[in-house]
Amino acid sequence: MMLQDKLNFLNKYTLSEELSVSLIESNDIDYIQKDLIPDEWREILKEKNKSSKISRVLNIWKRYVSNEMSNTISFLKGFLIDVELMAIGDRYSILYSVKNARGKILYYEGRNPKEYFNNEQLEEDWSKIPDKIRSFYENVHSGFYYYPSKSMGLESLEDITYLDDYEWDIIEEIGERNLKIDFASSYGFFSNGMGTYVVVDYKNSLGDNATLWSSKEEPEYNLNFWDVVDEWMVIGFE
Repeated sequence: MMLQDKLNFLNKYTLSEELSVSLIESNDIDYIQKDLIPDEWREILKEKNKSSKISRVLNIWKRYVSNEMSNTISFLKGFLIDVELMAIGDRYSILYSVKNARGKILYYEGRNPKEYFNNEQLEEDWSKIPDKIRSFYENVHSGFYYYPSKSMGLESLEDITYLDDYEWDIIEEIGERNLKIDFASSYGFFSNGMGTYVVVDYKNSLGDNATLWSSKEEPEYNLNFWDVVDEWMVIGFE
């Protein structure tokens, strides 16, 4: 895809008529204010060699979630064709271009761990969230998802669903007495974009315990958070 065609495509999904996408050339990265992006991003994305950039970005993933997201990392290693610094207004992210086995290029956005939190309730509870999840958000990406739909991935901090904020009709089917999570301590970190979430109830999150919560179907309890996220991420790529 030519650069202008790519920008036109990306601009369809900014969710704002005022904001536009720009892709920052390696030579221009040093002009970005020092504290706006991680120092490691700055060094990696100044690289002109794509293979080296990709390898170094994936090394960040390996450092923090090598076991938890091994399938995702393996897929990216085989099918990631570029990583670029993307600006949407004054927000910086890494744009991942993934060419899947069918030859289709998929764009994923890896949000900036230095971004402002912008989620008051979650910020209040952040220290109670399992360590590995916090580590991903604080060191790798504060959200990683399919760019056009903003789903099939780990939600950005501002979009993580706090279950207590919503009325869930499915509870009538389940019966409130049968509910095994507490909405007041439950967050949906992963969304498939169709009303299903991988939820962490921080009061019951030992061993990365998670729930598959749906607005339409009965929940599945006692799943491993990373197993589900890693599997679903790869399904999204394919």
